[in-house]
Order: sequence, then structure tokens, then C-alpha cells
Amino acid sequence: MKAWQVTRLGAPVDALRLVELDDPAPGPGQLLVRVGGAALSYPDALLCRGEYQVKPEPPFTLGVEAAGEVVAVGEGVTDFVVGQRVLGMTASGGLAELALFEAAHAFPSPDALDDAEAAALHMNHQTAHFALHHRAGLRRGETVLVHAGAGGVGSATIQLGKAAGATVIAVVGGPAKAAVARDLGADVVVDRLTDDFVAVVKEHTAGRGADIVVDPVGGDTFARSTKCVAFEGRIVIVGFTSGEFGALATNHALIKNYSVVGLHWGMYRFRDPALVREVQDALDELVAAGSLRPLVSERLAMADAPEGITRLYEGRTVGRVVVSPAH
Repeated sequence: MKAWQVTRLGAPVDALRLVELDDPAPGPGQLLVRVGGAALSYPDALLCRGEYQVKPEPPFTLGVEAAGEVVAVGEGVTDFVVGQRVLGMTASGGLAELALFEAAHAFPSPDALDDAEAAALHMNHQTAHFALHHRAGLRRGETVLVHAGAGGVGSATIQLGKAAGATVIAVVGGPAKAAVARDLGADVVVDRLTDDFVAVVKEHTAGRGADIVVDPVGGDTFARSTKCVAFEGRIVIVGFTSGEFGALATNHALIKNYSVVGLHWGMYRFRDPALVREVQDALDELVAAGSLRPLVSERLAMADAPEGITRLYEGRTVGRVVVSPAH
């Protein structure tokens, strides 16, 4: 089979090589899946550079999230059958024609989604759902401020926030991304390149501020978010795409009575897999009801994966970019 492997650490165009590997065989508790779509993600870019929390030694196959059709099942697997469509985090790398999944961490793909959309449903939408509901306790009618609103987590947060009855203010960079956020249903869109999101949030909330801030950016974005979070508001930290951590003035949090909570969604896969499955069921219900469809902005051929990861890392993509290994 063909697969994109990180052969040395560095930028994707330097680190990745398209290689021919033996077809894998599923071990106990595993599925072998013919990949129909591999959703590119920020962790893929970090893994290439050796900057992710997990640091596998090269060579390794890239691609943390994928969807496709089961072609073989390992010993002890009873929940999935050959021919079934599945999605989830891969065990062997999804940027390949075939990938291994742990059956315990795989999920049936919704019938309403094709493989590219199914590949884009899991990680970012799980993160957004956990951020809004599990970590921040979103209540209908509250105001949600989401940064990088046209990105993977941001676009999912807009969709899930609106589905839960929230008012959503999305911060983006540039008019093209602003149009994407509006199309997703954001009530207010702020182009950070031309406008101050702090002032806009205060204006649209009569000075009260946002009840929930979802921040995948960090750095100065976090610091400025503390200036427009509401009394007893919640700021959820989901990432640091700016490359910088945000500094918290604890006296300010005390005076204003807001909370800052972290969300490392991947930990829940092992600490509370039942909750992850419950959230996936909730996402599937929204898809079936027509209230949710992952934003797949680009469908790339296998050969274009390194360039796609590069543009994602540089913030030049919207929604999800999905590679189809069959092409």
C-alpha cells in the first residue's frame, strides 16, 4: 500500500515521503480499514516537526483521523463487520490506503455523510462539544466567543453553539474567512485584521461580555479575551496555534469572577471512553436531524497531502481539508 511517512523531522514538504509498505494485518481488537478520507489536522503538522505532545520516532505514517470501510477484523472484535463504514482516530496513520483502528476507539460513520465528511466529524466536533458542554456548561441563550472561527475547531464550535441555542461571535482573519463564518451561522463576525474583537464583543453584549470563550489560539488572543469575558464567564483553552501560551493574571480572574479551564480532549479517549461515545452519538443525532454537517472545504488527492498540511499550519485553510488516498 501507499502511505505518507515522516522520514525525518521538519516541515511537511521536507519530512514526508510517499512510500510503498506491506499491507497491515489487524491484531486483536483492531480493524483494518480501506481509507476513504483522511482529515488533515494541526497535530499532523506538529508531528512532522516533532513538536506534538506525543513524539514518535521516524519513520512513521502520518494522519491522526480518518474514515473508510472495514476490510478485516482482528480477534475479539464483535462490534464491527467487514464492509461497515467507520470513522475515528487511527492506530497506524490515516494518510495511507489502509489503516489500523482500535475497535474500542472507532465509531460507525453516519449514513448521511460521505467518507471525507465522516473523517472530519470526530476530533474537532468532539473538542467543540466537550468545550461548550462538558467544560463550560453552555446554557441556551448565552453568548459564545470563538477564535479562529473558520478553522476546524472554530467552525465546529459555531455549528454546535448555534445548535444549542447560543449567540455566537466568531473571530477570523480576513474577509474570505469572515464569509465562511457567516455561512456557518455565526451571529456576529469580527475580522481581527481590521477590527478589535474586545470592543465588538462589548458592543454586542451591552458591555456584559461573552459567557464562554473558546480559544484554540493562545498568546495575546487569550490575554485580550479576559478583557471581554462576562462576570462568571468561562474561558476554555483548547490549543495554541499562535505558538504562544497565554499568561493569566489571577488577580483579574478573582476580581471578575471568571474561570479558565483547559481541554485536552484526547485524554478523555482513555480516561472516559463512555463519555466520548456518548458525545459521538449526540453528534450523529445532529447530523441525522440535518443540524450539523462538517465543513470540508477541500478534497485533495494523495499527492497533495504535504502541501495541504503546510497551508493548514500557516492558517491558509478553512474548515477541514481531507485527503482521499484512493486518488
